[in-house]
Amino acid sequence: MKKQFVAGLFAAAMLTPATALAQDSNETETFIGVSAGYHDLGVGSDEADGVELDDGSPIFGVVAGVDFPVGDSMFAGFEGNFHFGTDAVDYEYGALARFGIADSSGTKYYLRGGYQEIELDVEEILNIELDDGELDGVDTSEGDLIVGAGVDIPLAGGKLRFNVDTVSFDTIRGTTGFVFSF
Repeated sequence: MKKQFVAGLFAAAMLTPATALAQDSNETETFIGVSAGYHDLGVGSDEADGVELDDGSPIFGVVAGVDFPVGDSMFAGFEGNFHFGTDAVDYEYGALARFGIADSSGTKYYLRGGYQEIELDVEEILNIELDDGELDGVDTSEGDLIVGAGVDIPLAGGKLRFNVDTVSFDTIRGTTGFVFSF
């Protein structure tokens, strides 16, 4: 059920920019770009029952979304993301709502929240090699509430962005990226 909900939110976030393009571009800002960062899953200890844990992963991916003006300097919007991981995270995706303010330079400061699904790489977390099929029937995904804050800074025809998020208040995820608006 959670995956269908997230898929619906993600689809809505991706379709909204197409709808927004039909409106006056001064009213909305649609964006798409790349993102990279580090996701610490917050397992707590680097060792459990004599097994060394590796619960963090660099992540690389894409983001897309749309912001709508709400008054003179405030905005509200939606954003979707998809990232591949290289260690503890195989991949993750989610949909978030954003609410914030923009200053006179075009820099946006915002809070965001939504849902994030994370597919874990158990072999990387436990630093072991498993036989094919050994995890059949085991759910290696986790999804929950994601909340965070960020800033988008105008730079060279796009925006440099920085975000810090937590999933279920157990993990810490820091990302930076570059988005193009249209």
